[in-house]
Amino acid sequence: MTSDVVGPALCSAKGCQAPAVWDLLWNNPRLHTPERRKIWLACDEHRASLSDFLGSRSFLKDVEPHDPDREDPGPR
Repeated sequence: MTSDVVGPALCSAKGCQAPAVWDLLWNNPRLHTPERRKIWLACDEHRASLSDFLGSRSFLKDVEPHDPDREDPGPR
């Protein structure tokens, strides 16, 4: 039996169980069309390190307050 109950959105940092506070919108230009935005979630503690990781690869496009209704648009 499966459950339809969805828990809170959690930070994407490895092992972190903190609630998401930020949406890190990113795009890998080798894989995604220019308008596509993938989403990593971040808590306050991991916002900078996750942003730095994506930014060092020139993938980070924007950081916005977490919006639980924002959806990853799917494949390219």
